[in-house]
Amino acid sequence: MHLQIIPLLVLLIIGSVCPQYDYDYGVPDDYPSNLAFGPSSPNCAPECNCPYNYPSAMYCDNLKLKKIPIIPPGIQYLYLQNNMIEGIDDDTFQNVTDLKWLILDHNHLSNANIKKKAFSKLKELQRLYISFNNLTELVGPLPKTMTDLYATNNKISKITPNILEGLENLTVVHLQHNALKGDSISGAFKGLKSLLYLDLSYNELTKLPIGLPPSISFLYFDNNKISNIPDEYFQGFKALQYLRVSHNDLKDSGVPGNAFNISTLIELDLSFNSLEKIPAVNEGLENLYLHVNKIQSNLM
Repeated sequence: MHLQIIPLLVLLIIGSVCPQYDYDYGVPDDYPSNLAFGPSSPNCAPECNCPYNYPSAMYCDNLKLKKIPIIPPGIQYLYLQNNMIEGIDDDTFQNVTDLKWLILDHNHLSNANIKKKAFSKLKELQRLYISFNNLTELVGPLPKTMTDLYATNNKISKITPNILEGLENLTVVHLQHNALKGDSISGAFKGLKSLLYLDLSYNELTKLPIGLPPSISFLYFDNNKISNIPDEYFQGFKALQYLRVSHNDLKDSGVPGNAFNISTLIELDLSFNSLEKIPAVNEGLENLYLHVNKIQSNLM
């Protein structure tokens, strides 16, 4: 980056607020413009609600359920968040092999109570939301049709090797707020050739994992314990645009000279570290966050 550009970026980062990383469920492509809750369609579990104008969805959220109800054929979008569900049996989804979305956030699920073949019958599953549970390992194996995986706010400390193998359509992975360490996930994402978004923030990483797919565009390592960037670590990412390594233990001695000089990068967040110098960045960078470091350099 040309030196005269840096003051403009500094002014930008001082007055900016870092983006939030929350997610919402969104809506399927066939979601009706006016969802009609009320008496359920006949193809519905009695304790749940299946709107007449959206009969492929079954809403079973906020019912204090301890187990997943019997799911009738034809349901493609299943909302089970905010219950007390503890486990998933091998035959739970035997009637809904064409289920596309499965939302299990805010339950009491643990790995011991999720059978090994729990998801094997779901031949068309695209999105799995299983955040805010009691998982210690990432669940799987998962269907090859998966595009989005949300497993935040668990106690996940390891990803079993090959558990994500073959998920060539997987595009988005949220694993923030867990207990992952570098060695426990190295190689876990290998072969995910469509992966664009990976969030590993709020974990226990002390070093960057190896074997991440070069297709990633959004890569988040905020709030870990990373102190070292391997030489040319980010050079293998051919489309990396958004990189966040804020709230870590980075010092100048642990950052190679061109570590962040990435031609494709649009946004770089290095705030809340212990850097004393502004690292070299590419002139195409648009947003650089460096607040709460130890930078004393005269920028003018």
